[in-house]
Amino acid sequence: MTERGHSPPDAIEACVALSLLRVGSDTKAARLLVDLIRADPSAGFAGVMDRLAEALEIPPLLRRSRIDQAWEGAARALEDARRAGLTVVPLGSDDYPVRLRWLPDPPTVLWVKGDPAALGRPAIAVVGSRAATPASVLVARRLSRELAEAGLLVVSGLARGIDGAAHDGALEAGVTAAVLGCGADRIYPPEHRSLAARIAARGAVASELPPGTPPLPRHFPLRNRIISGLSLGVLVVEASFKSGSLITARAGLEQGRAVMAVPGGIASGRHRGCHALIKDGARLVESVEDVLDEVGWRAQPPSAPALTKSLQISQLQGTMTVGEPYSVEDLAARTGRATPELLAELGGLELAGRVARNPGGSYIRLD
Repeated sequence: MTERGHSPPDAIEACVALSLLRVGSDTKAARLLVDLIRADPSAGFAGVMDRLAEALEIPPLLRRSRIDQAWEGAARALEDARRAGLTVVPLGSDDYPVRLRWLPDPPTVLWVKGDPAALGRPAIAVVGSRAATPASVLVARRLSRELAEAGLLVVSGLARGIDGAAHDGALEAGVTAAVLGCGADRIYPPEHRSLAARIAARGAVASELPPGTPPLPRHFPLRNRIISGLSLGVLVVEASFKSGSLITARAGLEQGRAVMAVPGGIASGRHRGCHALIKDGARLVESVEDVLDEVGWRAQPPSAPALTKSLQISQLQGTMTVGEPYSVEDLAARTGRATPELLAELGGLELAGRVARNPGGSYIRLD
């Protein structure tokens, strides 16, 4: 663990202890703690514990034991963070993201794997269905890549489907950040461990939950407010009427963020959530220019040529239409090539991020 900014160690431990004491959105208590520490950094945890407990409305007879438990828990969490290579960024630290700082319910601390400074970059949240269609996965990946090319951080939740596609697309051209509903040392879903490692190497994996916290259902609505809070706007790609992505969109509206949605077909109901957002005034998005225009962002020139992909397209790719699924048999008939040869090339294109393999065994061209 690395102590960042100018917060003294006692202040860091105090903010961690408060994060363990907090119930719901104890904004008053969080603000009180930070204000007191700023006024008298030497006081540390001991100097503010009584006023903190009073602000948390803990019964007087329980205050001492509750705060002692929080102090012990903070020490354990900081040691766990050190072992896991996490940075702790407390509210009030110089490295705490400015856009989160002024939320009505800011996280008291952020536990970060990677570069905490990435969380302060201008960002767009890209969220959507976990069980997304191949076409929507393609859209999320392409838009996220183009947002990264424009110089924006792409923020999402590392979930299956749209979230994973958003992170993957952003990594093709720039930087992304994942906000988790568990400890930053516990990757969920487990099949995204490799993706999380790539994100941390270039951007950040973050959580307000202490190390070791499991992914419980009640954690995810709370993390959604952080995803939207870090961002200039929230872009929803494929969401049913009851999608959890709409929680992120609602949080964005409450935080004064731009809300945008990609429309889709009406037959399956998979896009009803996006259509509802558009009816309520969300920006309809057909291209990255719609997103950039909505948040008033001017595309930045790429800073590293190594991040851009070659535009060369193989002969096999040339026989495939972007976004359309093809079986190996279809491709064999189109190209006249043997199946083993096709599978070998498709495997290489998949590793290069040019095609994706669907659960049924078909392949889809991504770009």
